[in-house]
Amino acid sequence: MPGFSFFFILWPFSSPFLLLVGLMGRQLGLRVGLQVVQTLTCSRWGSPSDQGVFQEGDVVIGGLFSLRYKPPTTDQDFTQQPYYPACTGLENLPLQYIYAMIFALEEINQSKTLLPGLKLGYDIRDSCAIHPWATQAALSLVGGDSSSCNSAAPTNYSTESEEGIRVRNDPPVPLIIGGSSSVAAKILTKILEPLSMSYTASCPCLSDRAQYPNFFRTMPSDIYQARAIAQLAIRFKWTWIGAVVANNDYGLMAVKVFQEETQGKEVCLAFVETLQRERIVSDARRAALTIQASTAKVILVFSWYTDVRELFLQLAKINVTDRQFLASEAWSTSANLLQNPVSSEVASGVLGVAIRSSSIPGFEHFLRSLNPSHRPNDKFLREFWEKEFGCSPEAANRLLKSSLPPCSGAESLENVQNHFTDTTQLRVTYNVYLAVYAAAHALHSLRSCPNRDSPAENNISTCFFPKNITPTELLQQMSKVNFTTPQGELLYFQGGDTPAKYDIVNWHKTSEGSLKIVLIGHVDGFDLHFDESAIQWSTGSKQVPVSVCSLSCPPGTRKANRKGEPLCCFDCIQCADGEITNETGSLHCERCPSEFWSNVDQTACIPRQLDFLSFNETLGITLTTVAASGVVVTTAVFVVFLYYRQTPMVRANNSELSFLLLVSLKLCFLCSLVFIGRPSVWSCRFQQAAFGISFVLCVSCLQVKTIVVLAAFRSARPGAEALMKWFGPGQQRGSVCVFTSIQVSVIICIIWLSLSPPVPQADLNIPGLTVTLKCAMASVVGFSLVLGYIGLLACTSLLLAFLARKLPDNFNEAKLITFSMLIFCAVWIAFVPAYVSSPGKYSNAVEIFAILASSYGLLFCIFAPKCFIILLRPEKNTKKHLMSR
Repeated sequence: MPGFSFFFILWPFSSPFLLLVGLMGRQLGLRVGLQVVQTLTCSRWGSPSDQGVFQEGDVVIGGLFSLRYKPPTTDQDFTQQPYYPACTGLENLPLQYIYAMIFALEEINQSKTLLPGLKLGYDIRDSCAIHPWATQAALSLVGGDSSSCNSAAPTNYSTESEEGIRVRNDPPVPLIIGGSSSVAAKILTKILEPLSMSYTASCPCLSDRAQYPNFFRTMPSDIYQARAIAQLAIRFKWTWIGAVVANNDYGLMAVKVFQEETQGKEVCLAFVETLQRERIVSDARRAALTIQASTAKVILVFSWYTDVRELFLQLAKINVTDRQFLASEAWSTSANLLQNPVSSEVASGVLGVAIRSSSIPGFEHFLRSLNPSHRPNDKFLREFWEKEFGCSPEAANRLLKSSLPPCSGAESLENVQNHFTDTTQLRVTYNVYLAVYAAAHALHSLRSCPNRDSPAENNISTCFFPKNITPTELLQQMSKVNFTTPQGELLYFQGGDTPAKYDIVNWHKTSEGSLKIVLIGHVDGFDLHFDESAIQWSTGSKQVPVSVCSLSCPPGTRKANRKGEPLCCFDCIQCADGEITNETGSLHCERCPSEFWSNVDQTACIPRQLDFLSFNETLGITLTTVAASGVVVTTAVFVVFLYYRQTPMVRANNSELSFLLLVSLKLCFLCSLVFIGRPSVWSCRFQQAAFGISFVLCVSCLQVKTIVVLAAFRSARPGAEALMKWFGPGQQRGSVCVFTSIQVSVIICIIWLSLSPPVPQADLNIPGLTVTLKCAMASVVGFSLVLGYIGLLACTSLLLAFLARKLPDNFNEAKLITFSMLIFCAVWIAFVPAYVSSPGKYSNAVEIFAILASSYGLLFCIFAPKCFIILLRPEKNTKKHLMSR
């Protein structure tokens, strides 16, 4: 390389440069020792100047493109000839990029508004996609590729050699359009002072202005395309996605951004497979097997098209043809993949992002009018011409020998159809075009700026435009670039980046079975705009593919994560009774309000149905029948006693209290019916009042009867005749009234029913669709006093009857009262826990059962033996028999 020692000695960052020298020597097989660093002799390693195309100008802009893809196979020594080994395999599409730069420069030179009176030149080199070669060419562009080490900035751009061949003495360039990859862009930006503007470098790291302050690009950062693909996954509800990425910053960064964008959006990666270029076959095979084994139907691929081609080949071998692929811009528009028959078999319906495309008016005509006869010094065009037409242009044959026959001159690109002449979708080409215009506008601003020595001067005048523009001056103006392109697009830089814009493309299968790219939308920053109806999916239908680990939980169920598995894998659990979900994929079930309950499917809350102990249901009918039977039996006993009221059996047991007891028992049987039916305000008050009064009346009669028995026995003793005067019929009736009035006036009417009576209320605490409507005890104390007073009287009667059970009468009623009170107390002691624990309407049934059981106990224990004697043993119904001992 010319002037290399000169650059090396003066370079301020010696350590990085030494590392670069080692890198170049290792990759190119060059034997470079430390003596090169120590020598001060000016010598060349070999110049790449004859590998480019040059045009003189007032300002020369550098260009660096990867035109050829086959590096030299022979090892070279820098000290031996040839200095620059041949690199072959010219690519048509990168050649189009080069002429897009040339076209833009010529278009600007013809403009009357942009840089008028100033001619822009170009110096374009081929890096052959080898980073050390790109660095070597860039260093030549930076320092000027002069034939003498002492002439870094010659005044004359070209001279004639002794052989008559034009030799270039190129001036330093203030800006390089190039760096065809992120790695190349990072290397160039780190070691070069001039500005570097890339048209394809997309690494997000290059947005760091602290590390790369002199870097600009017209290619968006990969962050935006990764986020765009993540938004597509969220939009189409793909929650289970496989990822196959290149094992480098490009692929690994994309996966990271994709996961960050989908975090919290219920999108999971089923797997992540990496592809290494050096072992692509084995890696592609492994990735294909993983895709086959996975349940993920959508596969994200972030890699170069050559890697994707091998992946598709491996998928075709194992017959995996039902996957939906999401493509990055590196392969979404690859013509090589579209024309590959394997792609149409494996990857129809690909959905991906692509570098935004645009038309360049006049560019197609410019390309098709190219001819080596008009550009005799254009070696790129001559090589393309030889490859395309198989002949050597005459203009080049005068100077260079060729094994090909000379061209006839009739050759033309008018009817040639290849990547070079195809301008239907200009993507990277348009990025190159924009880069040139951005540079031109920066130069225009620099030329029209205020006096550089007096930046505060308000008067705007044309600045003196020097031949050697410093990168710092151009950097300041480049950061302020803001213009509208000839296509009407607004272009400006945010740091070193332009606003992110992409196309959204879809691979459609034609009727012939081939694939074509269809533009369905675009990405503007973080916003996606596309026509979903225009998408042709991998299934060939308009139905969006489903790619989930677990099907979304239907309404009425909730998600339950599986232990040790991603969040996207879950089970669906039915909501509990009383809880609902009316949405798909709900995480939690919502409890219904207390007045509502869940329907059968747990999808909606419906009003709870009121339930109460009804006369129409089996339990109500049974209890009513039993109560009515009790009333009938009590009435029958009353009739028997009334008919035989003059017999000793009836008269000996205080017939008046017996009739009153029968009436109270009938009331007890009847009051049980009040507890059946729909509760109302008055029925709630009446049922407890009827219950309390009836049983107090009943127990009071029994207590008085027991007292009478004891008094009669005591009065039979000498000196106790006056005792019966205190327990005559009037006193007996009065005692019953006193005991009953205490319950009626003091406990029920005044304290309970007046201040805090029972009210009808739905028992919402009991789960279920049906809710029991019952009389709620507003005051538990009141109800407890009612039961307590009845229990007190019952216990007193039991005690007195127990004391009188062995009196020497042939028919002692105290025994009967004792048995009846035992049954009564047992029933009501068992009632309390049963009542408290019974749900809903069954608490009423328990109370009714206690009323009926105690009533029947009193009726049968007290009156059954008497009726038996009256009706079946009349011979014992005599005073003599009753008085016998």
